[in-house]
Order: sequence, then C-alpha cells, then structure tokens
Amino acid sequence: MGTTGTTGAIAGRLEQLRGELPTRNHNARTVAALAANPGCARRGVLDAAGIEKTVLAERLGFPARYGRSPFAIGRGNVFEARVKADDGRELRRLLAEVLGADPDDGALVDVDRGGPTGPTARPGREERVARTREALLRAASGDPDACAILDHPLLPLDVAGRRAYLEPDAMACRVAGRLHVVEIKSFAIIDGSADPGKLASATRQAAVYVHALRGLAEELGLDPESVSTDIVLVCAQDFANRPIAVVLDVRRELATTRRRLARLSGVEELFAELPEGLTFDVAEERVGAAVARVPAAYLPDCLSACELALFCRDEARACGTGGDVGTLGTSVRGALGGIDDIGTALALADGTRAPEPGQEDVARLLRRAQALRHEALGGVG
Repeated sequence: MGTTGTTGAIAGRLEQLRGELPTRNHNARTVAALAANPGCARRGVLDAAGIEKTVLAERLGFPARYGRSPFAIGRGNVFEARVKADDGRELRRLLAEVLGADPDDGALVDVDRGGPTGPTARPGREERVARTREALLRAASGDPDACAILDHPLLPLDVAGRRAYLEPDAMACRVAGRLHVVEIKSFAIIDGSADPGKLASATRQAAVYVHALRGLAEELGLDPESVSTDIVLVCAQDFANRPIAVVLDVRRELATTRRRLARLSGVEELFAELPEGLTFDVAEERVGAAVARVPAAYLPDCLSACELALFCRDEARACGTGGDVGTLGTSVRGALGGIDDIGTALALADGTRAPEPGQEDVARLLRRAQALRHEALGGVG
C-alpha cells in the first residue's frame, strides 16, 4: 500500500476510534503530559485520535479531577503580569542575573497585541505565528532594533497529524547568540527548593516549547541549536512573592518529548495489537470494556497529568491478586524488577511462593524487608 493509502487507512482508524466523541486540540500542557508517562499505550492512542478525555472520563463514571483551579490560574496571571510590567523591567533584571543579558538592550515585543482591527485587539493565531517568525528572523540577523524579549510568542507544532499552537510565557532573544524559553510560574522556591511535582511539570512543559521552537527555527533556515536547552524558570522567592529566576537544563525532558511525539506520529504501531472495529463511542455500560482493550501503564503521577487517571487507578488496583505494582509508584516498580503484581510480591516476601528464574535477587530483598518489618513490629503482623 502506498503512502497515501496508508495515511488514509490511519485517518479512517482514528475516526473510527473517535466516533462522535468531541475532540480536543493539543496545547503545551497536554503535550507535556505525554512525556509524563511515555510507556502508556492507552494515552498514546487517545491522544493520537485527539479525543477529549474529560468527556470520556465522565462516560466511564470517573469524572476527571485533573486541572488547575481558578484560584491558581488567577494567582499565576497576577504574578506573570507583575514580572512583565513596565516593559518587562523585572524580567530584564532577572535575565541579566542568570544569562548575562543587557537589561537595556532591545525591546519587549508583545505578539499577542495589536491586531488588524485595532491596537488592542488580539490577532488571529496564524498572524501571531507570522509575527513570531518575523521576530526570530530579525533577532537572528543581528538587527540592533530587534526584540530582547518576545512576549506571548505562538509556536506551531504537529502532534499526530493535528496542528497545535503553543504559547510560551516569553522568550529571551539574542543572548550570546542563542534563544531561551522563559517559563513563569507562581509556585514558590523556598530555601532553594521547589515542590518536585510542580518543578517536574514546569520542566516538561518548557521542553515542549524548546522542541517546537527548534522546529520553527529549522523551518526558517536557522540553526536549531541556536535554541538553548537551558530554560529560564521564574518563580516566587520564599514567602515574599518576589520573582526569582533559575536556569534549568531540559535535555532529558526534550529527548523524552521527541520520542513520545515520534511514537504518536507512528500510530500504526499503536494500532497493530488493537482489535478491528474498536471504538470508544459506545454506550456508557460498554465504554469501560472498550477502553480496557488498550493497555495502560498507570502511575500515581497520572493523577496530576491525565483525565483518565481515576479510571486507570481503579482498574490497576483490581487487577491480579493484589493490584498492579505501578499503583505504588515508579521507584517501587523499578525496585521490584519486572514483578507486576502486588500479590506476587507479597507471596515472595513471606515465602509462600517460590521465585521464578530471574526473580531470585528480588525475592531475597523482599524476604529481608519482610523480616525487618516483622522485627520492627515486635513480631506482630
């Protein structure tokens, strides 16, 4: 079958999976969530089909609790406005501190303002993409009047054949000849440390922006390496809500994002083991069985990254003789060395089950842990 025929077959399969379910366009948060659990085939299939998972979760009887609260969104908007006020004066100061940028060099250009119908009207998406392209070309040419900070740039990205538009908080231009993504978050860095979950989420999201920006740079004939893998994260310092900036290396997250997007682009591999005629657009009493036909890889982190997490958690807890080991987290799953069932792990620990070939070392550690637990409890339990 030729390329056109293959593409048509894939499109037909995606349409069959969706049925009349509503679709959702990807953004940086949804793309970043793909990298949070790259081994989940279920998420890959649903995202390739562009299905609105919030609606699917409601049909499954597990309404999604995933999402940002209005309070958090409002707090974030206020913090971002403060950082960018007065032509980006505070942001310029922060970039000078962490990147060595000249705080008086160039201008702050807001791509999101000044549409064709007036100076304050919001332009359309394609116009904003065009403005972003123009700003990048001017910055690369060494134009002395080029922007130093690009506010609200818009980056196009192909996600499984569907066009997504990503909007970084800002982008620092022409710092030692490189471009830097700037991510502004209102969570606090206290005594040099931040909430690990929030920090990981922000890093994955910034990596998505870096990937999209490198693609746009290549499209414009620029060197993709001119887009730095060091991103600038601006957060609140301690409890004073004073902005502070740190530089983070996102190369690992960038590599994961590339692999995940490449896997979505090769969706025919995801479909290879799915039954013919499978669709998620079925009656409520049958949708659970349909979704269960696609294997998942549930982890506790899914609760903050995927709308189907509650359904997948319930499914994982019910499987096997004690639930899936993944429900206990990635560290436990890795330590158990391929043992997927909690019941099997407990049986190896108390000696009621003999280890299979390759499980001897894990079984020895489990028995030792069981003995230590028994000793700590004074022989009880």
